[in-house]
Amino acid sequence: MTAPYYVDESVTLWHGDCLEHPEWWASADVLVTDPPYGIAYRSNSPRDTLARSILGDEDTATRDAALAAWGGCPALVFGTWRIPRPDGTRQLLVWDTKGALGMGAMDLPWKPAHQEVYVLGRGFIGRRTSDVLTYAPVQSTAHNGREHPHQKPVPLMRDLIAKCPPGVVADPFAGSGSTLVAAKSLGRTAVGVELDERYCEIAARRLSQGVLDFGASA
Repeated sequence: MTAPYYVDESVTLWHGDCLEHPEWWASADVLVTDPPYGIAYRSNSPRDTLARSILGDEDTATRDAALAAWGGCPALVFGTWRIPRPDGTRQLLVWDTKGALGMGAMDLPWKPAHQEVYVLGRGFIGRRTSDVLTYAPVQSTAHNGREHPHQKPVPLMRDLIAKCPPGVVADPFAGSGSTLVAAKSLGRTAVGVELDERYCEIAARRLSQGVLDFGASA
């Protein structure tokens, strides 16, 4: 039997294909993930160490297959207006990135400054607040900057997870581990799966750092 890549008292991280191994994650209680959703993203970061793209981002097939395996249970899923929203989306949350999100179409007098988060399923909890969540993104060139093209800030992920139903949090596209770090900081049990081993290594390092990685630069 394959052993997890990383395990501690709160988090289990697997290295592999989440679609080939739904048994690793699909029995959790809530899904919080930023899947490849078909924009064929290419980073323009000047850093040679930051990958230009991610695997499976040519279309929505990977996202849709993972959500089919999830089976309609509670989920928070990142996406974009440029791609059809997942079936069963009940509400749209807007992540306001404080004006920092690439250049967009240069012939238009507006630049992109938000991402979408889709709410699926039921059981979310907590005080009713705005559906606009304002957090600066992790900058690629900052100290302790982005280590994954789509790395999310831990404070944003904490805000989202805090309103999730009780139980185990799953992220089948764990990337550099922001969902797992945020869940652990909230005392939640979490399981993640990541296809690219270099990101498993980064996530494991971040998780092993404990509270040192729970801040805005995560």
